[in-house]
Amino acid sequence: MADSKALRKSTILVPVFVPAVLVSLLLIIGTISDPTLAGQFFSEVQRWITDTFGWFYMLVVALFLIFIIGISLTSWGNIKLGPDHGDPEYSFVEWFAMLFSAGYGIALLFFGVAEPVLHYAEPPVGAPETVGAAKQAMQIAFFHWGFHIWAIYGLVGLVMAYFAFRHGLPLSMRSAFYPLIGEKIHGPIGHAIDVFSILGTLFGIATTLGLSATQINAGLHYLWGLPMSSTVQISAIAIVTVAATFSVVAGMDKGVKRLSMLNMILAVALMMFVFVVGPTIHILESFVQNTGSYLSGIVERTFNLQAYSHSDWIGNWTLFIFSWTIAWAPFVGLFIAKISRGRTIRQFVVGVMLVPSLFTFFWFAVFGDTALNLIMNQGVSVLVEEVQADKAVALFQLFDLLPWSSVISFLAVLLIVTFFVTSSDSGSLVVDSLASGGVIETPVWQRVFWATLEGLVASVLLLAGGLSALQTMTIASALPFAVVIIFAALGMWRALIIESHRETSLQAHMATSRHMTGAQWRHRLTAMIRFPERQEVETFIRTTAMASMEKVVLELRAAGWEASVAFDEQLIRAELVVNREGHVGFIYDIRLVTSPIPRYASAGPSVGDGNDYCRAEVFLRRGGRSYDVFGYHTEDIIRDILDQFENYLHFLDNAPGKLPWDMAEHDDLLNVPEPPDHPDGKAGA
Repeated sequence: MADSKALRKSTILVPVFVPAVLVSLLLIIGTISDPTLAGQFFSEVQRWITDTFGWFYMLVVALFLIFIIGISLTSWGNIKLGPDHGDPEYSFVEWFAMLFSAGYGIALLFFGVAEPVLHYAEPPVGAPETVGAAKQAMQIAFFHWGFHIWAIYGLVGLVMAYFAFRHGLPLSMRSAFYPLIGEKIHGPIGHAIDVFSILGTLFGIATTLGLSATQINAGLHYLWGLPMSSTVQISAIAIVTVAATFSVVAGMDKGVKRLSMLNMILAVALMMFVFVVGPTIHILESFVQNTGSYLSGIVERTFNLQAYSHSDWIGNWTLFIFSWTIAWAPFVGLFIAKISRGRTIRQFVVGVMLVPSLFTFFWFAVFGDTALNLIMNQGVSVLVEEVQADKAVALFQLFDLLPWSSVISFLAVLLIVTFFVTSSDSGSLVVDSLASGGVIETPVWQRVFWATLEGLVASVLLLAGGLSALQTMTIASALPFAVVIIFAALGMWRALIIESHRETSLQAHMATSRHMTGAQWRHRLTAMIRFPERQEVETFIRTTAMASMEKVVLELRAAGWEASVAFDEQLIRAELVVNREGHVGFIYDIRLVTSPIPRYASAGPSVGDGNDYCRAEVFLRRGGRSYDVFGYHTEDIIRDILDQFENYLHFLDNAPGKLPWDMAEHDDLLNVPEPPDHPDGKAGA
């Protein structure tokens, strides 16, 4: 009964929840009261933002790309998003499937055919419907959906994961501001940051749901003749939103992960079908050529604002796609942060940017170049006319020209629906977490509420002008959040500088302070070549380790220091804690860890009967140190404790106190929660 009550108890953070809901409701009420006037207003807002801030969007996206790649190439790339001893929670395939489904699976289905065809018919520069226009169309598609948008997603996800899993702060955008404003992240400034994040996410998801609804409508029109109308599209949003609530109730592992894997299987199957029945060799050739052209022209295209042509093209395409990504970045960023604990910064950046981008390039090569080949080499000009009339029908018009068109069109509609559900349910989980101050486990009714609100926002924006209204709200909500991301990146940079100083300081001091007595090296050698069973190590920790720590604690207390020692029966862990007011505390653990017996070990008296052996490993506040003290005498363990304690004092004495954020003054920031350990005592993520 207690657990049931806990599940129903609200986790809402009122200063965040109320403003976000009020703004959303005002938008819904205002749009429903006069959809035509709302549509005109949205158009004017979009034009003003594009003309005034277009340069800003292009510049910040370029900076985000440079920043995230730069961090991954430095020594900071080795830092784990979590304790040093943590492991990734999901396999690479599961991880990629979830970030792909949440990221922009819908966008690939909607624009995979439409964008290359439209750019071929109406290129921003040069003559239309030429070979040059076809090359330009594919390069633009690669640019719009390549490294830049994943740099935005990746940067937001990286700062959230770093501060949440490395430093124990809430899994929220506000946490990235801790190095800049300290405890004020828990006040009005922090609340405002999360409100912007929620609104950006809501309008970004609304755009995705709106695109999905129009494409589902197009598929149903193609398969069964349903009319292309807002009524059908809003009905589709309502039905899929109901389906999404069931996935939301199921949670991350049962709902979102399974749907994401289904999405990936369907998407790859659809892509491989078109690859095989389409111009396969041409697809491979164009994929290689267009990737090279994209890489060679990435700098020029990144900063190209068409300043001398004064065209609406860049606002309708590049700025819309980049701002859509920025608006949706809190959702995708928080989502991929939640599934990326335990990976290093470098693994995160490579996984989030390189793999999805290459998959995207191949997707556009398969669908876009197949469509262009039909138009240019087989004279199917009607495909251009149909896509220009309605972007949503592009995918189904292409399938109509391929074998088994009805079957693959049905599979495409099914894939759009599953992507639709995945976007809605994962978006609801993320928005609910933001509205709860970073709480991950929230009541079901809250998740259902946000899923419903997302569907309402998407519906009213479709009523107020369709894609144009969706574009406007996306671009408008992205503007303030782009500024938030800039400061978040600055906060992470400051935090990494301090962490780097800490590691450098401790490593340098360690080199001069570590030394062994004549007895200690013999005990260490014994520990290296023996593979003890659980009972031996447990007895060692209970007796020798505890006795050593108690002696140190007695001396510290006699000197006026606040120190304590405790034994954890569940984890078989002896823990020494030293607290100093105004400074981060010192923790020294010796815990039982189970490991497989190494291959070099031969059967004999030093090897037990099983396949595993146990170690007495040292853990500090930053995680496991990966060395075993089993076999040490009391004096040896005391020496090791004092070595680590001296390193700790050395860091406090040399910490960069002139920075606005001093880790030594905020002990809660380093209070990294340990991952749950396995019942047998083996440390895990």
